[in-house]
Amino acid sequence: MRSDFGKIMSIKGQVVEIEFKGEKPRLKNLLILKGDPDIRFEVYASSGINTFYCLALSRTNRLFRGAQVENTRSSIMFPVGDSLLGRVVDIYGRPIDASGDIKTDKAYPIHKNSLGRLKILTKQEILETGIKVIDIFTPIVKGGKMGLFGGAGVGKTILLTEVLHNIVGREKEKAVSVFAGVGERSREGLELYEALKGSGVHGRSALILGQMGENASVRFLAAYSAVTLAEYFRDDQKKDVLFFIDNVYRFAQAGNELSTLTSNIPSEDGYQSTLESEMADFHERLASTTEAAISTIEAIYVPADDLLDHGVQSIFPYLDNVVVLSRNLYQEGILPAIDILSSNSTTLSRQTVGDYHFETAVVAKSILKKAESLERIVSLVGEAELSSEDQVIYKRAKKIKNYMTQRFFVAEGQRGTGGVYVNLKTAIQDLNGIIKGKFDHVPDNKFMFIGSTAEIKAQGT
Repeated sequence: MRSDFGKIMSIKGQVVEIEFKGEKPRLKNLLILKGDPDIRFEVYASSGINTFYCLALSRTNRLFRGAQVENTRSSIMFPVGDSLLGRVVDIYGRPIDASGDIKTDKAYPIHKNSLGRLKILTKQEILETGIKVIDIFTPIVKGGKMGLFGGAGVGKTILLTEVLHNIVGREKEKAVSVFAGVGERSREGLELYEALKGSGVHGRSALILGQMGENASVRFLAAYSAVTLAEYFRDDQKKDVLFFIDNVYRFAQAGNELSTLTSNIPSEDGYQSTLESEMADFHERLASTTEAAISTIEAIYVPADDLLDHGVQSIFPYLDNVVVLSRNLYQEGILPAIDILSSNSTTLSRQTVGDYHFETAVVAKSILKKAESLERIVSLVGEAELSSEDQVIYKRAKKIKNYMTQRFFVAEGQRGTGGVYVNLKTAIQDLNGIIKGKFDHVPDNKFMFIGSTAEIKAQGT
């Protein structure tokens, strides 16, 4: 047997143990089955002196003990270039959208080190989304990272899609977007593709999918393939990149499945011992340089609505903005169902957003906090038993909460109403008006799903 050939020793799910008696492969090397180059493996970890755990990147029903495997001596290469814009591809860059072949001249390895310190961007510039509650309370900065946290069915994906629609639509001449679908349904990928196509911005977007039906190896590596394409646009083309991923928790979950199959001892919380290093390896590549920025929006599934779950907690250190979606608000019909008091942002500061924006947001949050403490009293004895001062605060809090609802462009087909984009200046002025009592005479329900308070005035209220 040649020195760069190995032999399959065992097959356990998507993990294959391969023995190399000659030259040993490096971690992350791509291996192919002798006689069938479409069956591929990635070297994942050492299992002994001469044996390695490898991730099977395709079906394993054609594998057998003793089959020969060849080391390609390189990692998985992902094709890069403008030809991927407007396309949907798998982790190898192969099209899955029935729109023909993709021709590119370059291909980059999906595994690489993060940037050196000297190239990192430190300047802060607000990136407006047109979504009131986000722009006011958790503003995104160019090159920053935002996480959308929520359990199943509270609107994470549709919020992520609306942010993508609004930002890409406004920045399409200056930026490109890369979307990584990790462990989510194929239906959601199709809905996103159709939404982008309908709004005319899909030609500036590339979608890389490792959907729910794929094995854990493909789901895990889909995130790295997407990051590789984002790095190409940032480093080679010097373009600003909007990077979207749905869902980061599924990335952690796929890593946990692979760790279990390779017989690694889990940490006390049940997750893989390498979880933190995997999160760091992924997030630190999503950095911005002095020449171009990668702005990241991440959807994070929260199992059993438990934000203290360790898989969820491992993501927090890399985020500038934490947006928490509430099931209670969703059931009340408050959409987007963002819990303003549970959400936080390092970018909501005087230095970044200015005094007027900062003070308006802080006062609004204090009103909502006070109203939350009054909720129990109201539920027991009624709103009329509050002091006149507390009644004013309670009513204004309701108006603030209702004003933060919004009609989405990407939900037009479901709700039958047109979407609305609200610029930050208008949203801040309207919120300040509610705080100052300019709308105390207006019923609470008039603030539901309006764009700006100008719509109330147009109704003659």
